[in-house]
Amino acid sequence: MTLKIMDIDGFRTELETRLIIEKEYLIQELSSMDDYQERLELLGTFNEKYKELIKRLANENGIDLNAPYQAQNPSNEKNYTYEQIILGKTMSIYDKLVDELYEEITNIN
Repeated sequence: MTLKIMDIDGFRTELETRLIIEKEYLIQELSSMDDYQERLELLGTFNEKYKELIKRLANENGIDLNAPYQAQNPSNEKNYTYEQIILGKTMSIYDKLVDELYEEITNIN
């Protein structure tokens, strides 16, 4: 089974919800960390969570991330995978949330 064009918004919404939960969990961990470098490493942890959640949601929805994406316009010569399309459609969510996490990290004294 592959992701339909109209399902991308649902995928994006579910991913955003789960990423917000992960971000809040990491923010809670900040209070127990004294080392600034250790706190900054949470950004890498968040990045890994983003990738893991994409894989998990794809699996839950029966999406093969490596399969070629079937565009509405088949004359489009570019062949993207579902993973590339999902990353392109969700990167703005990730950017916004990682910026919020960074603000939390740098605001803690």
